[in-house]
Amino acid sequence: MILDPNSIFFWILVIVVIAGAVAIISRPFSTYIKFVYPNAKFEATGNPYVKDKGLSSIINSKDLSDFKESLNASKDYNIKGKNSYEVQESLDEAFLQTIKMMKKDSSKKMNDFYNTFLEKMDVYLVKNVLKNKLKGKTTGEIVVDKAVLPNTKELLQKIKDSEKEDLPEILKTYGFDEELIDSISDEDADFLALDNSIDKYIIGRFKAVKVPYKCEQAKQKFVGVAIDIRNIKNILRAKQLGYDEQSCMKLFLGSGQEIASWKFKEMIESGQVSQVISNLEGTSYYNELKDSIEDYNKEQSVQGLENALDRVFLKLVKDISTQNYVTIGPTIRFLISKEFEIKNLKIIAKGVDENLSFDIIKSVLIEETS
Repeated sequence: MILDPNSIFFWILVIVVIAGAVAIISRPFSTYIKFVYPNAKFEATGNPYVKDKGLSSIINSKDLSDFKESLNASKDYNIKGKNSYEVQESLDEAFLQTIKMMKKDSSKKMNDFYNTFLEKMDVYLVKNVLKNKLKGKTTGEIVVDKAVLPNTKELLQKIKDSEKEDLPEILKTYGFDEELIDSISDEDADFLALDNSIDKYIIGRFKAVKVPYKCEQAKQKFVGVAIDIRNIKNILRAKQLGYDEQSCMKLFLGSGQEIASWKFKEMIESGQVSQVISNLEGTSYYNELKDSIEDYNKEQSVQGLENALDRVFLKLVKDISTQNYVTIGPTIRFLISKEFEIKNLKIIAKGVDENLSFDIIKSVLIEETS
């Protein structure tokens, strides 16, 4: 009998069962091991320019040369440029090099995630070149050359060289869905729908992208929070601009982590910005927005509210990192914090070059809260 300890088949069965158990138990650990080195490196590097101490020191730069010297004292930067525009371009390049470094140091199973992030960086170019084509405007080669990914450059070149009637087929070839094609098919293209469709496309790419074992839940939570933040920003700006409910609905990017379609509709039906914020009570986004509403009432600008949402985003990404510390969490946190760090440094470079005061520069920066 197969269960007879004296039978060779019994021991083959035992070995198979043990091997299967070892494989099941060891799989999570194989994932953890892949993140040990990159996460340790990212944690050691840190993101000082999303924190008060690092930002305050660099804002106090006497001039642009002093700004570059202070920044380049860190091994993470080698910023060049004679004016703020060139310095900002150098900072963009530094961010790109950081992503390439992260990709090199991480498991190959993270490659598609990083490539999708790079594709996100190219999205604004796709939007602009498409709009130029639909408006009958010319797009220069310099715009095409700004694309990070070769695939994006190829797409931009084809849009640039095509006739309007060829656009639907080109977009289909590159994986864009019918929603985008419909938005450009009418004689009067709907640019609001165009922007939204391309944003939905990149969100879909993030949702679908493969990540290592035990990382999917953290990735989906990150994507869900990002959708929420964008949906709320879209509604706040739409309310300030006086969009009607139909136009507001075009801005919906899909359900996120906490904002479902019914909640989005509630916000659309709100008459004013303050009522939109009231409808968010009970979500992670409410308290920070509530604390910033006074500034909105004074300035009648949603920029302060958008900055508040960015602070919430950094906090929630930090929470994701803590909850997923041995896998993808610290990677996501370092990447997103670096993105905001670069944005902060570009603002500071411009402010220092224009001799703006410390308080003015500091007021528009995004800091990570405790």
